[in-house]
Amino acid sequence: MRKCLGVWIAGAALCVMSWAQAPAPAAPSVPTPPSPAAPAPDAPLPAAPVPQDSSSSSVPMPHPPVVPKFPRFELFGGYSFAQAGLFNAGHWADLNGWNASFGINAASWLGLVVDGSEYFGTSKIPTTVQAPFPNCGNQSNSFCPPGPLFSVGTRQYNILFGAQFPYRKYERWTPFGELMYGHGGVRGEAVANGLDDVEISSGRSLVAGGGADHNISERFAVRFKADYLQTATAFPSLGKKKQDNLRLSVGIVIRSVRKKKRRLEDETEPTP
Repeated sequence: MRKCLGVWIAGAALCVMSWAQAPAPAAPSVPTPPSPAAPAPDAPLPAAPVPQDSSSSSVPMPHPPVVPKFPRFELFGGYSFAQAGLFNAGHWADLNGWNASFGINAASWLGLVVDGSEYFGTSKIPTTVQAPFPNCGNQSNSFCPPGPLFSVGTRQYNILFGAQFPYRKYERWTPFGELMYGHGGVRGEAVANGLDDVEISSGRSLVAGGGADHNISERFAVRFKADYLQTATAFPSLGKKKQDNLRLSVGIVIRSVRKKKRRLEDETEPTP
């Protein structure tokens, strides 16, 4: 009996001890964020964000003003030669002089021009056809030059207004045509038998012709041109007459040059 009671007491003690050592129920766990892993010693650092270029955005940039591809102003000056019969005596005089013009280009194909020229030389007048100078047939007039011809110091000038029509297609050459109208004058002086006779007249002038500019640079060019020059006179002894003449000119052209405006992107362009 005592053995059974001892066994029962020992079993009860073992049950109490095992209940006292049983683990308590676990509390619900709260997930914690994982800590960032430390980079390896040899791992490259992450690249910094690259700022985007504002020029690549969809916003359109303002365009610079368009610069015309022709000069606004042109100044020409040079030597000129005229073959003219200014006294309607059947003789062509070779006259030397100058020709100058100033032009304003309204478009690439149109220029408004003011033109001036002046010629000097000697004209030969037959004694049988002396007009507009005194006639030897008049007995009361002692102006009778000797020989079949007599010399007349000649001066002729023109002031013209009109237009030029350049063709700006080629790089080295710029051909053009021109048409001008204005005023001209003639002065002739003859000396015979100690007498000096001067005859002066004026009238309209007309020029039609053309030429070409050989472009040396954007600013300078050499101009060659040939023109038909029609003049008109009204000498008292001849009345109203017209003369068909030829003039040839060569000289230098000076042009205005427009500087290209710098744009903002040109100022901020990174150097390579």
